[in-house]
Amino acid sequence: MTRDTAPRIVKCPHCAKPVEWRTDNKFRPFCSERCRQIDMGAWASESYRIPAAKPPDGMSDSFEDDQ
Repeated sequence: MTRDTAPRIVKCPHCAKPVEWRTDNKFRPFCSERCRQIDMGAWASESYRIPAAKPPDGMSDSFEDDQ
């Protein structure tokens, strides 16, 4: 059985530049420190969000009304 030694190529999540997926790539999956920092900034500023459904009518967003 032979193993494929060619590195796997992935796209940088920020700029889509091809990047070799290797353990010695300290920025993976990003192509550079810059793209990694831009992504971290997007998380810190809450640019990435999971959409949430609105609560049904009559339901409260908080438990304060239950007292």
